[in-house]
Amino acid sequence: MLRRRHVTGLCTGLVAAGALVLTSLPSQAAAAPSPSPAAPTAAETAGADQASPQLLRAMQRDLDLTREQAERRLVNEAEAGATAGALRLALGQDFAGAWVSGAESGALTVATTDAADAATIEADGARAVVVSHSLAELEAARAELDRAATRTSTLDAPVRYVDVAANTVVVRAVRTAAGERLVEASGVDSALVKVERAAERERPRPLYDLVGGEAYYMGSGGRCSVGFPVTKGSTQGFATAGHCGTVGTTTTGANQVAQGTFQGSTFPGRDMAWVAANSSWTATPYVKQGASLVEVTGSTQAPVGSSVCRSGSTTGWHCGVVQVLNTSVTYPEGTITGVTQTSVCAEPGDSGGSYISGSQAQGVTSGGSGNCSSGGTTFFQPINPLLQTYGLTLRTTGNNGGDPGEPGGSWAAGTVYQAGDEVTYGDATYRCLQPHQAQSAWNPADSPALWQRV
Repeated sequence: MLRRRHVTGLCTGLVAAGALVLTSLPSQAAAAPSPSPAAPTAAETAGADQASPQLLRAMQRDLDLTREQAERRLVNEAEAGATAGALRLALGQDFAGAWVSGAESGALTVATTDAADAATIEADGARAVVVSHSLAELEAARAELDRAATRTSTLDAPVRYVDVAANTVVVRAVRTAAGERLVEASGVDSALVKVERAAERERPRPLYDLVGGEAYYMGSGGRCSVGFPVTKGSTQGFATAGHCGTVGTTTTGANQVAQGTFQGSTFPGRDMAWVAANSSWTATPYVKQGASLVEVTGSTQAPVGSSVCRSGSTTGWHCGVVQVLNTSVTYPEGTITGVTQTSVCAEPGDSGGSYISGSQAQGVTSGGSGNCSSGGTTFFQPINPLLQTYGLTLRTTGNNGGDPGEPGGSWAAGTVYQAGDEVTYGDATYRCLQPHQAQSAWNPADSPALWQRV
């Protein structure tokens, strides 16, 4: 374990802010009510139209973009995510994945197993690709590999995921023979799997003591980072990585003041946890970047190929792209599933910290390989499953409580919805297009980027 002992003064990244920090935040001017507000676009729903200057500068640096290119990319990716969600529902079992590409265009490609779907895909402005295997078939194969991994050592074949662009399941192995043994043990058709060789330095490990926001310290003396501030009823706290502490572990803040206690923690299996803070601390809807604050407005999941940025107290802000969703990784301590693979670099000291795309919370730093000098790969635990598992509500700038004002139905603010979930709202039924935690301001009738009426 790469634990660091108490070190003072390391506090860049995501913040679980105290009351004094809250009082220093700029006040929000009240907007005049609109008699008939327009439905938010996909870009508005994802917060792509209000990305912070700090996030845009980090994208310019790490993705080699101009500011204008970074802004266009965020907007295009948000709209591509909504389109991909709608097409996934329309194609059903034919759907074989979707991804965006292009430095700023955010061009969307959608794969299908049926050539007859091409017209539907292209009518929505996406590029159609006909492939041999559906996403459901490939995900089922990956699940079989995961089950086999519980019966055999996979430390030398630690990463497994579906590569939608290549239409295959990938096993990344430090030793090719280990990957081949895993495939054989799983009984999966080898035609569905590609074993790729990974360098020894790419062997993933939990990035202990990493700080995505403001540093916090565990009772044992190690250091990790605040993920995203959350609430649970009247209790305030923050999400972080499960490998940082077990239930009952106490924490102190970057200021060395008593902070809280781990209430839930899962690792391995997943890499998620949350800490309930004491009354001296207040959850705020911000990610800290140096002396600046970045707004968090929601948790809409970004599609493969989207830009994503990470905040950590060791290495600061770094950006890259979402490479693979729903990845399985074997660390020395065991296997975790459902994490997202990215090209963002990280180093020891960044664990538990925040991943954000535009203004949408994506997840908390889990582990990876490489560093921020030579580059690397990292994995994050998605935030929506974490919120759902522990019954938490993400703290956001536009929706921090209050009556959602829904006109009846099963839809409820604060609930985490997955793509394909159906709800009733008023006298209509809606189907979820993109995974997210519902907010009162984004009800199904007014959020076409998130919900489709059926």
